[in-house]
Amino acid sequence: MAKKCLISTFFVLLYTCLMAVPYTVVIDAGHGGKDGGAVGRNGVKEKDLNLDVSLRLASKLRTQFPDIQVLLTRSTDVFLPLQQRADFVNQHNANLFICIHTNAADARSAKGTEVYVLGTDRLEQNLDVAMRENAVMKLEADYQTTYHGFDPNSVESYIMFELMQNQYVDQSLQFATLVQNQFVQTLHRDDRGVHQAAFWVLLKSACPSVLVEMGFVSNADEEKYLNSDQGKREITESIFNAFCAYYKPTSTPSPVLGQKPAQVTENQPVTAAPVVPEKAQEKAPEQAPEQAPEKPTLNQGYWCVQILAGRTLLSFTDPCFKSLSDISYREVNGWYKYMVGHCATKQEAAELRNSIKDKFPDCFVVYYE
Repeated sequence: MAKKCLISTFFVLLYTCLMAVPYTVVIDAGHGGKDGGAVGRNGVKEKDLNLDVSLRLASKLRTQFPDIQVLLTRSTDVFLPLQQRADFVNQHNANLFICIHTNAADARSAKGTEVYVLGTDRLEQNLDVAMRENAVMKLEADYQTTYHGFDPNSVESYIMFELMQNQYVDQSLQFATLVQNQFVQTLHRDDRGVHQAAFWVLLKSACPSVLVEMGFVSNADEEKYLNSDQGKREITESIFNAFCAYYKPTSTPSPVLGQKPAQVTENQPVTAAPVVPEKAQEKAPEQAPEQAPEKPTLNQGYWCVQILAGRTLLSFTDPCFKSLSDISYREVNGWYKYMVGHCATKQEAAELRNSIKDKFPDCFVVYYE
């Protein structure tokens, strides 16, 4: 009996350890190795500033929050491809991704801090920043294959971001705003705001993500501040304080792309029924009630497949919806989320997902009540 109890206790402890997945923060020191990033007037390199602050931030988080897991994409001066950084985030089921960068501009008077999240609002205004940060992929051998033909210097390539999936935008904006407020209100840095931009590393990371521009190394005064112990300490403290305000110990790990839980959007505010744009309603042929396919009633709930999300309202005649039927969308906090199907069971929705995943590789099953 005692032996059976010991065995039972062992498996209970083992199960508990396996299930206790810690809240995970991934910190990414931008650039590195052969990719030096921006260089200041006095020779200060962005890659070194980014790494120093990232190491300080990781140390402080580990000390003050021993129950969370803090990981660094790099802890030394090495080159990392953008996709590898995003893969690292997803492989560790990160709950928050913080990219540390330093800004630069042709105008040496440019100064201040800004924080970016993934998005396409004011895409043209922020395109130069996105191009500069994405250009690192051109240092990789055969980068066009790795990034599926994406050209960081081509405006046309950024059209794909209009149809991106990003269910983490609200949380990303929340943390980004907290960071920027710390810089401005506590350190009295010049406020350049919180913006959306088309960064590849944020697009491919499946969790709330921000890219912090700590200041302009091209500005002599800011270069001196950024390279000082005081500057690095204050910047680290600001990001740390923002995390303290953002962190909720009850948070659960973010899902990895392609492995999203079926009910990930179950608790999101929704309309009474899937909405159809007016233009699509006008063009859709009317069906007699007896010819309408059977669908579960709303009080039963239903399963569907989310294929796209973006800030732009698309007509159902848009080419991206070609060959699809039973399309609907929901507007949530300014984002239009497009779904396909109206399924009675999860299995039926999973089969639908498998039938369209070649065209929409990041699509996932969701449940609505």
